Amino acid sequence: MSTQSAGNQLPPHAQVIQMATGLWISRALHVVAQLGIADLLADGPKSSEELAQATESHAPSLYRLLRAAASLGLFTEISPRSFKLSPLGATLQTGAPGAARSTILALAGKWSWAIWSEFPYSVQTGKAGTEKALGESLFDFLGKHPEEAGYFNDAMIGFHGQEPQAVAAAFDFSDVGKLVDVGGGTGTLLMAVLRAHPESLGILYDLPHVTAEASRHVEEKGLAHRCEVRAGSFFQSVPAGDAYILSHIIHDWDEARCLTILGNCRQANPKARVLIVEMVIPLGDAPHPGKILDLVMLVVAGGQERTEGEYRDLLGKAGYKLGQVVATESPVSVIEGIPA
Repeated sequence: MSTQSAGNQLPPHAQVIQMATGLWISRALHVVAQLGIADLLADGPKSSEELAQATESHAPSLYRLLRAAASLGLFTEISPRSFKLSPLGATLQTGAPGAARSTILALAGKWSWAIWSEFPYSVQTGKAGTEKALGESLFDFLGKHPEEAGYFNDAMIGFHGQEPQAVAAAFDFSDVGKLVDVGGGTGTLLMAVLRAHPESLGILYDLPHVTAEASRHVEEKGLAHRCEVRAGSFFQSVPAGDAYILSHIIHDWDEARCLTILGNCRQANPKARVLIVEMVIPLGDAPHPGKILDLVMLVVAGGQERTEGEYRDLLGKAGYKLGQVVATESPVSVIEGIPA
C-alpha cells in the first residue's frame, strides 16, 4: 500500500498514520537482532533457507522478514532469496561499535513492550507503567535478570554513545580533584572525564549488579589506579567527593526521590557541586529529542525531563542554586548546581 502523493508529499492524515506504523519497524528490527542475522552474515552471503536452518525459523516467513529488512537498507538481496550484509546491517553484529544490537534487544524487547502497553495508565495517573506491567520497578527487574541487565547497560552506551566525549570536552572539570559518578553504570562517562583530566580521580558508584561489570570496564581502560568502584544505593548514601556527576539519573525519578538523591550528595559534602547531565527541554513547539524521551521516563520510571526553569526549582529545593548550563555537542547539557 502506497501513501505517496504527487510531489512525494504525504497528505496530513497519511503523515499521522505513518507515525503510528513505527511499531512495525521496531518489531522487525527486534527479531532481526534477536535471531543474530547480522552475525550469521558476517562471513558472507547466505540464503534465507540457510539462515532459517541456523535460527530454527520458518524459511518462507524469515525470507519475508529479510526482504523487508533489505528494503530498510540492512541487507542486500544479491540473488533470489540470498542476502548479504550492508554497512547499516553490520551495526547489528554482536559487539559492533555503538551497541545497536543490545540497544534494540533492550528497548524493543518483551519487557519494554509490556511496559508501553501501560502507557494510557501512566498518562491517566502520572505513575510509571513498569510496576503495573512487571510487578516491580525496572531496576529491581534488571537486578533479577542479568542477561536483560547486560543488554540494558549496553543500550545506555548505545543510546548515549556520543555524550561522554561531548561532556568531557564541553565542561571544565580541571578543578575537580575527586569526581563521584553517582549511578555511573559501567563508567563510560567517568572514564572519558578521567582521560581528559589526568590529574583527577574518580569514584564510580552504582548498585551491586552493575559494579561487577563496571570494574571490568575500568580495568580494561587502564584506569583502575585512578578510579575506585563502589557498590551501594544513592537513596541511602553516596561517597564523599569534590563534585558529583549524575548522568541520566535525575530524569529517572519523581521529585521526592530526586531530592533524596541530591540531599545525599549534599550530606556527603555540603561544599561540593552537583553536575546533572540531562537533556534540557526548550520552550515552544520546536522538535527536540527530550520531548519524546520525557514520555519514556513517564511510563518506564515515573520520572521526567525538565526545562531550565524546572531544574532551577528542583535544585533550589535541594539546597543548591543553578549555576551555568553548559550545552554540549550532543543533545545533553551539564546543569551545574552550586551549594546555596
